Amino acid sequence: MSFSKLGLSDPIIKAVKDLGYSKPTPIQRESIPAVLLGKNILGTSQTGTGKTASFVLPLLEKLSKVTKRGKKQITRGKRIRALILTPTRELAVQIEESVAQYSKYLDLSSMALYGGVDVEPQKERLIEGVDILVATPGRLLDLVHQRAIYFDEVEMLVLDEADRMLDMGFIDDISKIIERLPFDRQNLLFSATINADVRSLADSFSGDGFSGVG
Repeated sequence: MSFSKLGLSDPIIKAVKDLGYSKPTPIQRESIPAVLLGKNILGTSQTGTGKTASFVLPLLEKLSKVTKRGKKQITRGKRIRALILTPTRELAVQIEESVAQYSKYLDLSSMALYGGVDVEPQKERLIEGVDILVATPGRLLDLVHQRAIYFDEVEMLVLDEADRMLDMGFIDDISKIIERLPFDRQNLLFSATINADVRSLADSFSGDGFSGVG
């Protein structure tokens, strides 16, 4: 099966080919069509299985759709359309680099947000709005409290490495972020293991339930 069979548009397929991807991995074959259908996803996937592309590619596809008037949706200042939460600075940088590579032929913006660096350039970057934000929970909450970012236009939420975030003690920060998000959004949760704590987290913020993949 090729990526073109999964419902992805030509600009995304072209970017994927530029990276040397020949065919989707199992997690990608399962996740991409389900995400495009608007389902909430609870995915199990280990490192090296192509997990990042399994949620980034359909996310880009959905965000790149034009409005009814044939124009790109404009992200307002201090707003985002998709939020990807991840536990560490290294992962945030890595995922955002993938977003940038996959979206090279699309008119979408992205940035990584994490602690341990000067916050002012990050706040300035958010002033005009960003389509896709990849963030660690702590720094994101800091900027929420500083009113540097608002969540009223979030369409999609991705929790990556959910089990690891719980192990690192981020449950309170994640809960505070989720309670600020619009109720009408799509939820994607990926974890190396699906244990009772991960299922409890998933159940806490999705009234529609999750479809399992992986």
